Amino acid sequence: MKAMVIEQLGEIREDSQPLKQIERERPHPGTGEVLIRLHCCGVCHTELDEMEGRTPPESLPRVPGHQAVGTIEELGTGMHTLQPGTRVGVAWIYSSCGECEYCQRGDDNLCREFQATGRDADGGYAEYMCAPAAYVFPLPDELSDEAAAPMLCAGAIGYRSLRLTDLEDGQRLGMTGFGASAHLMMKMIHGLFPNSPVYVFARRQEERDYALSLGAVWAGDTDEQPPELLHAIIDTTPAWLPIVRAMEALLPGGRLVINAIRKENRDQSELSQIQYETHLWMEKEIKTVANVSRRDVSEFLALAARLHIQPEVQSYPMEQANQAIIDMKFKPIRGAKVLMINP
Repeated sequence: MKAMVIEQLGEIREDSQPLKQIERERPHPGTGEVLIRLHCCGVCHTELDEMEGRTPPESLPRVPGHQAVGTIEELGTGMHTLQPGTRVGVAWIYSSCGECEYCQRGDDNLCREFQATGRDADGGYAEYMCAPAAYVFPLPDELSDEAAAPMLCAGAIGYRSLRLTDLEDGQRLGMTGFGASAHLMMKMIHGLFPNSPVYVFARRQEERDYALSLGAVWAGDTDEQPPELLHAIIDTTPAWLPIVRAMEALLPGGRLVINAIRKENRDQSELSQIQYETHLWMEKEIKTVANVSRRDVSEFLALAARLHIQPEVQSYPMEQANQAIIDMKFKPIRGAKVLMINP
């Protein structure tokens, strides 16, 4: 089979080729696993973090990709819950121990033995992949392959972030940053909280215009203050300044949910601006999002089908995966990027 692999880590420039196309033996499913013939795979900012060494794979070479969509082709031994021909998705959560207190209460995203697809195990930038059947998600018929791919990460992590805000319908919600996850959250909010106005903070004018076109009542730069204080804010940026500004824009008792796998080491000087009275007093809260659980993915896929959520998608053939990565890093993102593999 063909696969795109990370062979070494390093900073990605506009002329970089961070992935190498290779041919390797098709994998065989082990006990409790399934072999999936992949149709497509979403491209995520986390892949940049893997390739540049901020959240590196355990070993190299590694096939990245954790928004994988395909059809089950073969079952491993002891596998009875899924059948060949079933269309499925594989998300960031590749496996967990299943036995610890976090797994037992449905927070398997917090498990110490959490394994990530495309980082700790080979992912979806390939023609075939294997995955544990317990972490494979049958896809609703209402979602096409291309639409389902970004739902598995950008959509599911956005859904988890929205749940963690404890928002009530009618309360005001803010979002800092407006990339692939945020544009799907906007569609969720309209369906789940139809009376909640959304305020967006984004650096680029194109992102602010896009947010307004999707129904935001206000869009401003990161440094701007909204016309009203907000009940909750979801941050999807890798920077520190939005954290400081978001805490200034919260009502008493408001909650900031940080949906970011990392924050940049540079610019931590922004944190020196934090003052207790301005940013933290009046029982304001900060909560972080860690990975996604199986519950997040399965619940969001059903929700997306029910609400007819359709992401905006830009498609690339798998052979152009390097170009997709370069575009994601250096060009404004509108919607999600998806690699077409066996369409």
